[in-house]
Formats: sequence, structure tokens, C-alpha cells
Amino acid sequence: AGGRKNGLPGAGFTMTERTPLLHYRLSTSVNESELRAAQQKQQKKLSTFFGVVIPTLLSMFSVVVFLRIGLAVGQAGLYQAIAMYVVAYIIICMTVLSVCAISTNGALDAGGAYYMISRALGPEFGGSIGIMFFLANVCGSALMVLGLVEAILSTFGVPEATSHYQVLPSGYWWSLLYGTGIALLCLLVCLVGAHIYAKTTFLIFVIVIVVLITVFISFFAVHPQSITLPDLKPNATGPTTANFTGFKLDTLLGNIWADYTVDYTTQTTMTFATVFAVMFNGCTGIMAGSNMSGDLKNPSYSIPRGTITAVIFTFIVYIMLSVLVACTCDRLLLQRDYSFLRDINVWHPFVIIGVYSSTLSAAMSNLIGASRVLYAMAKDDLFGKALWLAKKTSHSGNPWVSVLISWFLVQLVLFSGKLNTIASIVTIFFLLVYAAVDLACLALEWASAPNFRPTFRYFTWHTCILGIIGCAIMMFLINAIYASASIAFMLLLLLLIHYLSPTSSWGYISQALIFHQVRKYLLMLDVRKDHVKFWRPQILLMVSNPRSSVGLITFINDIKKSGLYVLGHVQLGDLNTLPSDPLQAQYESWLSLVDHLNIKAFVNLTLADSVRHGVQHLLFISGLGGMRPNTLVLGFYDDCLPKDKLIDPSILDYGEFGDGKVLGPQEYVAIIADAMKMLKNVVLARYFNNFDRAQVLSPPSCTPGKRAVYVDVWPVNLLRPDSCSYVDTCSLFLLQLACILNMVRDWRKATLRLFLCVEEGRSVRGPEEKLGQLLKDLRIKAQIHPVPWDQQVALHWQRQGNWGKKHFPSNATRVSDDYLSAVNKLILDQARPQPAVRFLYLPRPPADTRRYTAYLRQLELLTQDLGPTLLIHGVTPVITTDL
Repeated sequence: AGGRKNGLPGAGFTMTERTPLLHYRLSTSVNESELRAAQQKQQKKLSTFFGVVIPTLLSMFSVVVFLRIGLAVGQAGLYQAIAMYVVAYIIICMTVLSVCAISTNGALDAGGAYYMISRALGPEFGGSIGIMFFLANVCGSALMVLGLVEAILSTFGVPEATSHYQVLPSGYWWSLLYGTGIALLCLLVCLVGAHIYAKTTFLIFVIVIVVLITVFISFFAVHPQSITLPDLKPNATGPTTANFTGFKLDTLLGNIWADYTVDYTTQTTMTFATVFAVMFNGCTGIMAGSNMSGDLKNPSYSIPRGTITAVIFTFIVYIMLSVLVACTCDRLLLQRDYSFLRDINVWHPFVIIGVYSSTLSAAMSNLIGASRVLYAMAKDDLFGKALWLAKKTSHSGNPWVSVLISWFLVQLVLFSGKLNTIASIVTIFFLLVYAAVDLACLALEWASAPNFRPTFRYFTWHTCILGIIGCAIMMFLINAIYASASIAFMLLLLLLIHYLSPTSSWGYISQALIFHQVRKYLLMLDVRKDHVKFWRPQILLMVSNPRSSVGLITFINDIKKSGLYVLGHVQLGDLNTLPSDPLQAQYESWLSLVDHLNIKAFVNLTLADSVRHGVQHLLFISGLGGMRPNTLVLGFYDDCLPKDKLIDPSILDYGEFGDGKVLGPQEYVAIIADAMKMLKNVVLARYFNNFDRAQVLSPPSCTPGKRAVYVDVWPVNLLRPDSCSYVDTCSLFLLQLACILNMVRDWRKATLRLFLCVEEGRSVRGPEEKLGQLLKDLRIKAQIHPVPWDQQVALHWQRQGNWGKKHFPSNATRVSDDYLSAVNKLILDQARPQPAVRFLYLPRPPADTRRYTAYLRQLELLTQDLGPTLLIHGVTPVITTDL
């Protein structure tokens, strides 16, 4: 900088060129060591097969593949069973497509579905769904542990036919002990880290695949045989054996159509919906690979390929098993023995090992998934210090505290001891998460943001909607009460996070969607179709010092009537002489002011060589399409000292406003004239520096129980004593703004007082009736007060020296100070009780620019000491009596 200042640009350039080189040489060794550490850490990350395919496969298989295939075919028949799988996988695939799209649209961190949803839909949605996903994984892990305990006790806890002892003691506390031991085993694996978890699940995967191969072989290798059915409930009667027939056409024909009967385990009659709900549980493991996103080498590559591979593989296995079962097993066997695959296997313990292995794997998968979601939420600080412990990790990056917290909650769920107690709610929670992922992808697609360009393109907004609808239908099909309660719980969490969590820097999809829709509707807003019936004020309020303009800013917010409201500010300067745009740093402070005052306004700042040019800029360019300001509001040009009305100094903290004026009276009036030339209505606001809206709307009253608020309207041009017209464009504009203020909820109790200036010698009844009829036609409720002003008019003519002259050549009529003081006193005399605000007629500035200063002097005398006053000039028709 010094070099440039002294005319030596080369000096400054050389130093900035050398510094990075020196820094690079000093830090080379540090960067190399960090790179080696990063490479070692990367080597420990999981591949697509170990990190996504295996966990997803095992989670989707779980126990359904071994223990519920018979239920689906036996109750629903082959046709309906296949239809169920097709429908279920269509629902699942819609969500898988959304997962693939989001995961290939940039870097993915730990947290899986939570990370996708929170970064797409924002912290509120992400946090609420994240908690539900965490709870779903916790309950899912407990569900699998309880399922494994039940499977173990059904094999080893029941006395055998030839002996009178139990291999394993059974009962609630014994079951809890077994469940605790299994949960501890899962905890140990997850505490060591994702690498050991991957090796363990690979071992289990090999076991499950071997078992599945033996199951398929058994259909061909095992000879037809009679199988003993499990005992029914006491006092129940029925067949005690059923047949494995091998491949027979008669067996297939007997299993094609549905035959819903009573489930022998629950004694409830099965329906399409209940069978579908049970079978669908086997398809809800698609997020197991996504949950490991923080432990994958390349999540954006691995998640789509691994998840799709697992989904296709499981679908093929389910369909093949259903066909083989329908061709070889009696309908009675399928309906009365859900563990028949064990009885027809080449070696019976194979299926038992498969059930144990798949269930243990699913329990571990849910536990490690829960810990990763909890860790991701803790890192994002959505819940403040509540989850600060969950951020801790080991040297290898394993979030061991999150694992411990998840395991502790799993242990608590185990105390329920009942599988069916939590099975439905777990599935509904998972479905809610899937629907949220579809919603996130749908929102990103509809927002049409340029940065949403996933490398996976096999999805559309139609697939997202189908996924959302499918998940919603399944939720209510499984349990309508649980589904409704889950949605209500999610909405409650959403509201809590919205009001309690800090602002995030992830971006809000709502802003992108709003932008997309607003742009579309702005293009549809055709200014050529504007009609006076639907006119509303679109206001540009010029603010010099916002700290002293709080009263005016809040008041103008009341008269915008759902129209455009823009706060404009002109900063004097020349961009050629500045290093950067000074307005960029101020813009956020202005937005903070808007938030602080709780007003619905936009902010427009401009840099100009004069205030007049700046206002012209804003009048020309403010707004967009059919939403452009039609009314300019200016503070009055007087000597009132500005007062700071903002309690919080941090709201607007760039303090460059001084008390001195930055424009003269000539320029001020020129701005008014410019606006009228541009066919903008003009409002000058005086004495609003001490205006307190809350105090005005709740004034102290001498009469107990009665509080009166008045708004005074003087719809005649008081600078033209010869004018007594109340129906010109400007007068009607005054009435419209006063009526709009009276329509605002907080101002509805205010009474409009309309002052009718009359001469004493003439009948008051005619003009009053005429004005009353006009108000009736315009649907404006106001009190009419006739005011004699002969003395003031006479004073004017006396000063003019033309008593009989009743014609004025232009709007530049000269009026004396005595006349203006008399009119001012007349207005003050009518102020009983004192009005909250006055609306006065603003005449046009004189055509002769040399008389601008005199014009401003006239306005100042007219409004002297009147309290909050609006001088208003309307240039366009705004009122109609038509329907």
C-alpha cells in the first residue's frame, strides 16, 4: 500500500508475491505430516462393499427372510405376496432414488439420512427427523435383541420331548439378562470402531449367504416328508402335521390365491394390511449403508451403488423364495409353522444359525447407526450443551460417547420385554424418515437451484412424490394412531428447534422455494392489468438516520395495507474513489433493524453524488415487475434535532449519521417535484420523531373505561383559499390513506374526523350532505365537522389587496405568513381532543424553482406545532364506487 502511495507499485507487488513462498517453505514439513496422517486415516475408511452393501443386505434380511416368508405366501397366496413385494419395493426404491440423488450432490459427512435432510431442509426439519431417526435406530436395535432372545429361548428354553428340564431358564428377568448380554456384545464391537464392525458384519454376511444357499438347495435335495406342527393354544384343536411335498403343480395351485386365517401365534385374523405390514418390516433397512457415511472412503460414490445393489439382491431373493415355497409346501404348513425352513433344511441347525446371525447383525447395525446420527447432531450444536458429551471421539475418530449413550437407551428399551410393543412404532419412525428424505429431494428439485446437480440422475419429482405418498399410506396402514402421534411428535420437535436453536449456515431450502415461486408469480403480475379497484399503497420511505426515524417507520408500516414497503437510504459518495462498496457492510444492519421493529419491509440502499440523484435511483429501480413503489414518503425538512429511539445499540451500529443536514431546502423540494413528475404520490411526515405507536393507541383517559383515538383529515388545499373542492384526486387520496389506517386492526378503534371548511354566510347543509353522500358511496365511516374559515380567508385577501378577486393563475399562489399562521391556529383550535395524527393536503411545488424555498416555508408555517402530521399529494386515482 505504501509503495503504491509513493508511486512505486512494484514494491507492494513483490512483497505479496514472496510472502506465500516463504510461508510454503516453512510449513512444508507440517503439511507433509498432516497429509500422511490423513492418508492413514483414509486407509481405515470402508469400501462400498463393506460399508454399504453388507450392512444394507443384513438389515433388509434380518429375520423376515427366515421366519416370515411362510406367513406372506401362506396367508396372502403367491400372487398377492409377489404384489406385496412389488409395491413395497416400489415405495422403497422411490426413497432409494432420493437418497442416491442427495448423496451424489456434494460431500457427505457423518449422520446419513440426518445429514441429508438437515442440509437440504434446514436445521428444524433435520433436527426433528434426526431425533426420530436416532430413536428409531435405538428401538430397532432393542427390537432385534429381543427377537434374538426370543429365537434362542424358542430353541433352547423349551423342554425337549424326551427330557424334563430346560436347557436355559426362561422368564422376564432371565430374558432381560440374555438381552443385556447380547447388547453388551454389540456395544463392544461398536466401541472398537467401524473397522471391526465391518469385519464382524462380513463374517455374519458370509454365514447368512451360506445359510440362504442351503435353503435354496434344500427345496431340491430334501425328499417330501410330513412335518410336525407347533402346539396350538390350550383347548385348541386342529391337524398336528403338514406336508413338504416337493415340486408339485397341485401344491402350487393350492398356494396361488389368498386364504387369510387366524395367526396361530397371536390368535388374530390376518388381512392384506396386517400381512403387508409384517412383510414390509423386512424392507426397512435401506439406510444402514447411509448411516455409515462418515466412515466411508467415498460416500457419494458408495451409497448409491451399494444401496441399489442390496435392494436388487434382496428383492430377487424374496421373490425366488416365495415361488419355491409356493411350489413345495402345503398351505397348512405355511400357515401353522413359520419356522418350517428349519424343518426342511438339509441340516436343521443351519437356519437357526442364520436367524441368530442376521438378527445380531441388524442389532449392531442399528446401534452403530444410532450412534452416528447422535454424533452428527451433537457436532451441529442443534441442542446446545445438551449433547456436548456426544461430540467426543477416540483417536481413530470413533464417537465412543455416542455409542455408550445409544447402548444405554437400548438397554432401557429392553425393559419393555415385548417385541410387539415397539415393532410398529419402529417401522413408522423409519417410514417417516424415508418420507422426509423424499421431501428433501423433492424440495431441492422444485427449487431448481443451479447447485443441485447430482451425478445420479435417475429420479424426478414424480418419484419423490410417489415415495412420500407410499410412505404415508404405509404408516397409516401399519397403525393409524402411532402414525398420527409420530407426525405430531415430529411437528412439536420442529417448532422447538425452530425457536430454540441458533441460526445455521447450511442454507434454507425454504428460501430457494420461495424465490422460485415468487419469481414465477412476479412474471404473472402484469402491470397492464392494474385496476383502481385493487389499488394498494406501495411505499418507498426515505430514511436518513434510522435511529431517529423509528416512529415514522412503524407508522408507515400500518398504512401499507399489504402492499410493498421499502426502506430507502442514500449514502453520498463516489464508487470510483472508494476501495469497495460501503453499502454491503451496512445491509445486514438494516435487515436487523427490520427484524427488531417487527415490520414487513424491504431495504434498498444506494450510493450517489447527491441525495436527489439517490432518490431518483431508488424511484426508478426499487421493486420488480408489478411490485414497484407508487408513493414516496419523506421526513419533513425542519430543524428538529434527531433523537435515538433504538434501545439496543447493536441493531444499527455504523454511526455515520451526524445531526447536520446533507441536502438543502432547494434540493429537498426538487425531490418532491421529481417524484410528482414520475407520477408518484408524495407524503411528507412531520413531528414523527417522538411518535410512540404503543402510547398513541393506548392513551390515558380522564373517563374511566373509555379511550378515544382520533385521526383528523383536512382534505382541502389550505394554500388555495379559493379552493373548496373535496373531490379532486389529491383529496380522495387523503381519504383513502386515512381509511386504510382505520382498517388496520390496532387502529380500528380510532375515529376519523373530516373537517369541512365553509363560509358562514352560506348554508352548511348542502356541502355537508354532499360530502356525507360521497363518504357513504366510498364506504368510509367518518365524522364530518364543518369549520367556518371566513376570517382566515378574509385575512388572505386583505394581504393580497384584491378583495374582489376570486381567481388565481396557478398553484403558485402566494399566501402571507399571517394567513398561514391563522390557518395553523384554526387547525389547532379544532384539536379537542388531540388527534393521534393529522392528514393534510400537500399542494404541488411551484413551477418556478426559485420559489422552492418560499414553498417549503409555507408548509412549515402551516404545520407548526401540529404534532404528527402527514402532508399528502396524490397524483393517480385510487378510489372507485364500482363493485
